[in-house]
Parts: sequence; C-alpha cells; structure tokens
Amino acid sequence: MKIDVHAHIFPPEVIAEREKFFHREPAFEALYRSAKSRLVDAETLVEAMDEGGIDVTVVFGFPWRQEHLARRHNDYVLEAAARFPGRILPMVCFDPTCPYALPEARRGLEAGAVGLGELAVYEACAEEEVLHRYEELAALCREKTAVLLVHANEPVGHIYPGKAPMGLKFYYELARRTRGVPLILAHWGGGLFFFERLKRETRDVLSHVFYDTAASPFLYHPEIYREAVRTAGANRVLLGTDYPLLSVARYEREMADAGLDERERAAILGDNAARLFGLPVE
Repeated sequence: MKIDVHAHIFPPEVIAEREKFFHREPAFEALYRSAKSRLVDAETLVEAMDEGGIDVTVVFGFPWRQEHLARRHNDYVLEAAARFPGRILPMVCFDPTCPYALPEARRGLEAGAVGLGELAVYEACAEEEVLHRYEELAALCREKTAVLLVHANEPVGHIYPGKAPMGLKFYYELARRTRGVPLILAHWGGGLFFFERLKRETRDVLSHVFYDTAASPFLYHPEIYREAVRTAGANRVLLGTDYPLLSVARYEREMADAGLDERERAAILGDNAARLFGLPVE
C-alpha cells in the first residue's frame, strides 16, 4: 500500500478566484499570490493518486485566520473524504493561534477527521503562547486518538514563501509538550531528527515524532533519506508529497538515488503510515 500523508485541496470557489481570499489572510496571499502556485480540488487529487499508484492520501486545507474560511474549507475536505471513501483521510486545518481553533478542531474530529493538520504559524509570534495552544490541541488529539501534523522548516538556507521564523528549539519544545500523541513534523521536521544523535533525553523527547518528506527535493539532497533512516529509523519517516507541489515519482527517484533497500522504501512509502492510521499493512 502506498500512502501520502501530506496533500492540500481547495474548494472550487477558492480555485476560481483566489485573489478574493487574500484579504486579511497574509499567509495565503504570500503562498498563493503567484499563478504558478497550483490549487487543486478533490477530483484532481484522486486523478493524480491513480496516476502515481497512491492508494490513500491524508488531505487538509489551509490554516486560515478567519473562522468562516477554515470551517468552509474543512467541510470541503470532510465532504471529499465521504465522496472518495478509503482514498482520502481528512484532517482539520486552521490557524492554531486563533480563538476559534479548539472548537473547530473538536468539531472536525467529531465529524470524522483523523487528525489536525497541517497546522502552521508562518509569521513571527509569541512562541510560548503558541506552544500553549498546541498543548491544548494535543490534549484533544489524545482524547480523540488523533494525529497531530505541524508545519516545520529548516532554520537556515534560502528564504521562500511560507518559511516560518521559529527555530528548531521551538519544534523540540513542541515535541516535549505533546508526548503521548503521534506528532508528524512536516518537511523533515526542519532537520530536527539530526539531534537524535545526542544522548538519552533527545531520543526520549522525540520518540513519538514522525518526519514527512514534503517538499524534500526543493530543500535537501537525496542523501537525507539515508541520514534519516540511520538516525531516526526507517519506521518514523513518512511519504509526504505536498501535492500539488510535486508528484510522488519525484520522491521515489530520490529514494532510489539515496540507495534505500526495498524494505526501507516500503516502510516510507506506506507501511509506516498504515500502522499510524490503523490501515492494513501489506
């Protein structure tokens, strides 16, 4: 089974007239101002899944600041999962710093979502306050047996739209405060897994953390697969395409370039995610 844990879809009205949704949504504008930044609906996603041989995709929307936009988007994702049963696993997405976050998270989980994500704070923030919000959301995930997926990015290198200013200390503290909840850190966790080479505390704090591969070809050399397997273990790496940013074929080529064996590739391409989300493992 091949499972993608990181893909975005949008309601038709957002795809048709994205500019109307820039008002009071600086992160959305920064990420999608360019017409080259694709927005796709559920049908386009499923077509791409069929082309790439992906059986199941974990799908979410965008962390809108405005409640009515987040609610509409989450409803669309939940409706898509109902229209494509067994193919789409929905997550609830919203800006975790907004007052509506916790009730919207509960509403979505009780409506059938498998987790919360991709949650993101793209701008400078009061980090302690954000961590407290994540603690509240993690407690809800623990109550509902749900997965938490959070945007993370590397703290060095080139600047690009959506690159959050928080450093790895923030994501490490997030892991510390969410113990007992499966936590997926997107985009290789910004490289946080490298610190699992330290002594006992670090491995203990990060033991419940999974790392997805979203946008990896744009950010890392293919060797990162070998480094992640050696450091964190093949059982904690998850395929994330960040579709429609990239197709699954690009990731499979890089895994081959990294020299992963068949067992390691199978784990990353689907077996790990199947266990995480309670699906059959082939």
